[in-house]
Amino acid sequence: MSALISDQEIHHESEFVWLEDISALDYVRQSLDRLPTRRGRPAYHRDGRMVGYAVLGTDAKASPTSGTFRRRVFWLLPHDRDSAPEGLYARGTPAEAVDPGSLSPGAKGRRPARPGKRGRPES
Repeated sequence: MSALISDQEIHHESEFVWLEDISALDYVRQSLDRLPTRRGRPAYHRDGRMVGYAVLGTDAKASPTSGTFRRRVFWLLPHDRDSAPEGLYARGTPAEAVDPGSLSPGAKGRRPARPGKRGRPES
């Protein structure tokens, strides 16, 4: 969940790679995944599609126990608002949703505005 990602966990991010145009998306889901490298496109093992991912700086250290790096991955599911505007999330967003326009490397971003309430984040 977005709220569970701490600034400390993402402060080594150097850039995002977006795999599609995010300007028309009300939200993307974000998760912090354990990945084998600091850079490069991660393998994607969820339903739906990966929209983007974080690249880590060279100062990011791998976990001493697993040898993996924690990197943010941004994704959407088939029932999310971009694919199903009148569906499950017509009026709300999933817990891990974040406004893609509010994201920057090392910053968590903010909750998206509700449809029809632009500029007012969800509570």
